Amino acid sequence: MKKQHTEELHRGLEERHITLMSLGAAIGVGLFLGSTSAIKMAGPAILIAYALAGAGMFIIMRALGEMAIQNPVAGSFSRYARDYLGPMAGYLTGWNYWFLWIITCMAEITAVGVYMQFWFPDTQQWMWALAALIMMGAVNLIAVKAYGELEFWFALIKIITIVLMIVIGLGMIIFGLGNGGVPVGISNLWAHGGFLPNGVTGILMSMQMVLFAFLGIEMIGVTAGEVKNPEKSLARAIDSVFWRILIFYVGALFVILSIYPWNGLEGKGSPFVLTFDRLGIPYAAGIINFVVLTAALSSCNSGIFSTGRMLFNLAQQKEAPQSFKKIGKTGVPNIAILASAGALLIGVTLNYIVPDKVFQWVTSIGTFGAIWTWAVILLSQIRYRKRLNAEQVRSLKYKMPLFPFSSYVTLAFLMGVVGLMAYFPETRIALIVGPVWYVILIIFYFAKGLHKRPHGDDS
Repeated sequence: MKKQHTEELHRGLEERHITLMSLGAAIGVGLFLGSTSAIKMAGPAILIAYALAGAGMFIIMRALGEMAIQNPVAGSFSRYARDYLGPMAGYLTGWNYWFLWIITCMAEITAVGVYMQFWFPDTQQWMWALAALIMMGAVNLIAVKAYGELEFWFALIKIITIVLMIVIGLGMIIFGLGNGGVPVGISNLWAHGGFLPNGVTGILMSMQMVLFAFLGIEMIGVTAGEVKNPEKSLARAIDSVFWRILIFYVGALFVILSIYPWNGLEGKGSPFVLTFDRLGIPYAAGIINFVVLTAALSSCNSGIFSTGRMLFNLAQQKEAPQSFKKIGKTGVPNIAILASAGALLIGVTLNYIVPDKVFQWVTSIGTFGAIWTWAVILLSQIRYRKRLNAEQVRSLKYKMPLFPFSSYVTLAFLMGVVGLMAYFPETRIALIVGPVWYVILIIFYFAKGLHKRPHGDDS
């Protein structure tokens, strides 16, 4: 039994942890900080961009759910890619997801640096980024239940804040709360250059940042190996998370854009902070800044969790150093977690060298990595379904709606966003860094002789 302890992750996550974690991972810096730059590009029409992206995310999550509920394993989609698309696809997807979350965590710790300057304007951004990294790395070395518990409360703070903001904001819009009883109305949605001030181009330009905001929603699949009751917990989490996120994103931004002119959202801060400041509540901006700070820490916490589990899974497949599959006394892959935290020091360095550019760079690279992951989930599910006979399809516990039409349309949408990223110079860096990373991975794949292993050699 003791040997078992060193090879398997603990199933210490409850259903409440999974539901809140899936929300917490996806309600992060993309909404709280990234929405500022997305709003500047699209204006009020950003609501359309979030709704479109949300529909795509729903299909991707259903595709993942169909496979994860039948076969719940740690590092789920890299394993599904290996099983249904081949060993090299699994290898690339596992390492891509690790890379994607490293990049995303760089965005999160950058956001921590930006938020802390609200209170300490004379301090350096990189110092706070480093402090955030040390703190979240330490949390992840404790037992998975402690991680799940912290993430539960982090996510709860974010969700309560957004709900409060929507409720109070609607009070301002309808009843003139905080505005001398004069209803604000929703004319700001079209009063400053129209609903589409920058035309369809604005929506297209914003799509990279909008998709970045949804990054992390697929975290539910990574937790599959540590869920106590996968069939019930995963199905409920997937069903609820899409609707909740759409309400939070579209609802929150509808309120912000109704109260505050879209072209008045200047500066590096969060539109949430500006909106609460407008309410005239004492210390409101400081309170919201604290909330968006916990949001960034929460998403970083999830990222270190994901990267550690992905390295653990890659080591199990003998595609990463074997030390990464060692489990510490607390039941977490501690060496894999420390390796991921070490890689994040690059983000601290970028905050030191290029503090003003680092956020745009890392979010576009992160989106490119996310699109790979989402596309692989869809392709794996298409291949998985083709392997099933009619009776097996009927017996699926959690079916993808409108298959195969929904899968192919969502794949086309993702490819369209990659094309947009190539078209706009601000995001083109992602199409340089991303492919270079895959080339390095492929060179290692062949240099290490991984292509010679028989398919299914996961021992």
